Amino acid sequence: MEARPSLAAGRFEREIRIDGLLDEEEWKNAPVLDSFLTTVPEEKGTPSARTLVKVLVDEKAVVIGIQCFDPEPDKIVRFSKLRDTDISEEDHIKVVIDPFLDGQSGYILAVNANAARYDALVSNRGESENEDWDAIWEARTSINEEGWVAEIRLPIQSIYFDKSLKEWGFNVERRIQRNQETIRWANVQRDQFFGQTSRAGLLTNLPVFNYGIGANIRPSLVGSMNKVGEDGAAVLDMAASLDASQRLGANVLATLTVNTDFAETEVDTRQTNLTRFPLFFPEKRTFFLEGSDIFEFGFGTGNRTVLPFFSRRIGLFGSSQVPIMFGGKINGRIGNTAFGGLGIKTNSFDEDGTSYDATAMGVMRVRQNVFKESTVGMITSIGDPLGREGSFMSGLDFTYQTTRFNGNKNFIAGAWALYTDREDLTDDRSAFGFKVDYPNDKWDLSLTYARIGEFFDPSLGFVPRKGIHSLRIGSIYAPRPEWPLVRQMFHQFFLTYIKGIGEEWQSYSVFTAPINWQLESGDRIEMNVRPAGENILVPFE
Repeated sequence: MEARPSLAAGRFEREIRIDGLLDEEEWKNAPVLDSFLTTVPEEKGTPSARTLVKVLVDEKAVVIGIQCFDPEPDKIVRFSKLRDTDISEEDHIKVVIDPFLDGQSGYILAVNANAARYDALVSNRGESENEDWDAIWEARTSINEEGWVAEIRLPIQSIYFDKSLKEWGFNVERRIQRNQETIRWANVQRDQFFGQTSRAGLLTNLPVFNYGIGANIRPSLVGSMNKVGEDGAAVLDMAASLDASQRLGANVLATLTVNTDFAETEVDTRQTNLTRFPLFFPEKRTFFLEGSDIFEFGFGTGNRTVLPFFSRRIGLFGSSQVPIMFGGKINGRIGNTAFGGLGIKTNSFDEDGTSYDATAMGVMRVRQNVFKESTVGMITSIGDPLGREGSFMSGLDFTYQTTRFNGNKNFIAGAWALYTDREDLTDDRSAFGFKVDYPNDKWDLSLTYARIGEFFDPSLGFVPRKGIHSLRIGSIYAPRPEWPLVRQMFHQFFLTYIKGIGEEWQSYSVFTAPINWQLESGDRIEMNVRPAGENILVPFE
C-alpha cells in the first residue's frame, strides 16, 4: 500500500484576518503544499499553473490559505456569488477533511474566485455529497496579477472530530475551468472520487482542539395579529420556541427543540408530478439535517425504492405543518461506531376534516466500521405521525467497499433487509435488496435489485411503490480516445424494470446514449434514446 502524502499544519497565536490576502507573518513561515498532479485531462500530468496550500491551526480553528497562480487572471471563470450554488463549471478550490481518519466520512468545503461558498457532507462512502448540510465557516478571495487567492477559516465547533487524533485525512482539488483541467494533491487517479477520504493525504501536527463549553442556545419569538372584518377585534398571537445543543465531547452532540419554529427553512424546489407516484422532496430543516449522514441506510436504497427513515414524515403532513411540541436528538461517533437517536412529540392537528391526536415517535441508527472501508449497521423506529397503533420498523444492512480492487479500482457490494409492523398492516410487511457496483472511469457497471412487500410501510419512511420487484442495470463504457477534439466518449445503457409480486410487469424505462462525446472545450455532443412503458393494472387519479 502506497504511503499517504502529508502536510504539517503551522501554528498561529494572534488572530488571522480572513481577507484573501495571506499577508500575516504566520503564512510566510507555514509549511507549503505544492505537489499537485492533474486528474484530467491527463492522469498524473503536470498542471498548467502552480498551486500553493498552507494550513494554520490553533485550538479553536483551522485556517487554510491557497494561492492559485494563473498567468492570465483576466480569464479566470467566475460568475456565482450565492452560497451553495453549483460552482463545478467555474474556477474553484475544493477541500475535504476526515477528522475521524476512518476513510468513510468527511466534510467538503469549496470556494470559487468570487468567494461563493459550498459545503457538503461526504455521502455514500465518497461517491456523492450531501449538499443540504450547512456549517458556520468563513471564506474570502482576492485576485491579483499572479492569479487568485482563497482564505478559509473553519471553527472547530462546526464539525465533529476525534479529539485524540493528531492528524486528519486531508485533500485539495483545484479546477481551472477554461482549460477543462482538474488537479489534486492526493488521490489523483481518475477511477477515484475526490470524496473518498480513504485515499486522501494527511494533515499532521494538529493541536488538542478546544471546542469550549460546546453549548448553543437559540430562543425565538414569532408573533402575528389577525383581524376579521372592519369591526372585528384584533387578536395577537405569540409563540415562543427554543433550540439548544450541547456537545458531549468532541464527537457527540445532543440537541433539544421545544415548540419548534421552521420559519427560516429554505422553501422546497417546485416540482411537477407527471407520474402516479409521490414526489420526493429532500429535507431542508436544520434540526434534522445535523448528523443526517449517520441515518443513511443500505447501499442501493434511495428515494426511488425505499428510505426506512425520511425525516420529513415528522412535523409535516401533505402541505401542512404539524406542530412539534418538543424533541431531542443525539448523534456522533465513538471509535469505529457511528450512532444517532431521535425522539419527537407532535401536537394534535386537523387535516381535511380529520382530527389526529398528539403522538410520539423515535428512530435509532447504529453503524459500525468493519475491515478498512466497509460497514454493518441496524436501524429501528417506533411511532406513527398519524397515531396509528403498533408502528414499528427494524432493519439490517451490510456494505463491502474497497478502493483497491484489482489494484486501484472501486468495487462496492451491499445487502439490506427491513421489516415493518402496524395495526393496519397484514401479510407481506418486509423488504430486502442488494446492489453490486463497479464505479470506475472507463467502466461503470451496476446491478440493483429490491423486493418491496405489498404491506411494507415504514411510518417514518418513504416508499413510492409497494408490492414490487425492482431491477436496475447500468453500464457505462467511457474510453478516452487520442483524438484532437474529443476528450472522452460515454456509451451508456440503463434499464429499469418493475414487476408486481405475483403479477404482470408494471413499468420499464431504458436510457441509451449511443453518442455522448465530451469535447476538449467542455462542450458535449449527445444523442439519447429513451423508450419507456407503463402497464396500468389498477385505475388511479
